[in-house]
Amino acid sequence: MVIEVIGGFASGSLALISDAGHMLTDSAAIGLALFAMWAADRAASAKRTFGFYRTEILAAMFNALSLWVIVGWIFFEAIRRFGGDTHHVEGGLMLGVGTAGLLINVLVAYVLHRQSGHSLNVEGAFQHVLADLLGSVAVVISGIFIISVGWDIVDPILSMFIGLLILFSSWNLVSEVFHVLIDGTPENVDVYKLCHDIEEVEGVTIVHDVHVRTISSGYLSMTAHVLAEPSSDAQEADDKLRKIREIVKGYGIQHTTIQLEHSVEGCDQESHHVDHLFATEREIRQKSKLTKFLMHSH
Repeated sequence: MVIEVIGGFASGSLALISDAGHMLTDSAAIGLALFAMWAADRAASAKRTFGFYRTEILAAMFNALSLWVIVGWIFFEAIRRFGGDTHHVEGGLMLGVGTAGLLINVLVAYVLHRQSGHSLNVEGAFQHVLADLLGSVAVVISGIFIISVGWDIVDPILSMFIGLLILFSSWNLVSEVFHVLIDGTPENVDVYKLCHDIEEVEGVTIVHDVHVRTISSGYLSMTAHVLAEPSSDAQEADDKLRKIREIVKGYGIQHTTIQLEHSVEGCDQESHHVDHLFATEREIRQKSKLTKFLMHSH
């Protein structure tokens, strides 16, 4: 990063300075990712019953949004140069520094990529480094063009191009993080099928008031009310709960809270989420269940 800052000002290259500025945020992103991992391992308490798991998600969001700030600066500086504020660029120096940066970024991206699929936090740091790698590619291409044909204008053009690539590469990360923060249903969980599987348990009538969300990468939570036929003894109720928990666990959900109910009294204020009952070949039978359930709840 330091070499790119010196080389950028010495060569007059916007792409090189932009890449150096991005490397500064890379350092902060990786540091933030490490801090989030440390925080997530802290024990839960009465004030924070889920501990600090969401620190990982917040770190990923911060990393993604900081990328957009950098892109804004790149666009601003590039447009300023298009407007006549031209700079002579030393292509040889630019190419040498850009090549060194490219090799380093390839190594760092390789190290982070191995774990990026298991954590949004690491994915955020990886996206930073990947964008920086693309920036190094742009620097190398700019250097080659400037040396061969003397086109200084290619420097801000490729800077804007790399800015668009950064926006594109970070969009999925921002979308995923936003989905987690609004407690959206995890993409790998089919809530309709999950509810149907639970309703196949003997004695279970309807699953309702279902909420499935991501606490942190790889850590899912589910709460639900299960309307079941009254049990003759406690062991029968325990068997139902055990079977339900086994089904839920099969969907990769680690934290489960099931409220077993034998009547619909007090359920009229709940968000029932029972539209899944219309989604399968059991439609007629389940419609009848739904009608009776709603009649009782109101």
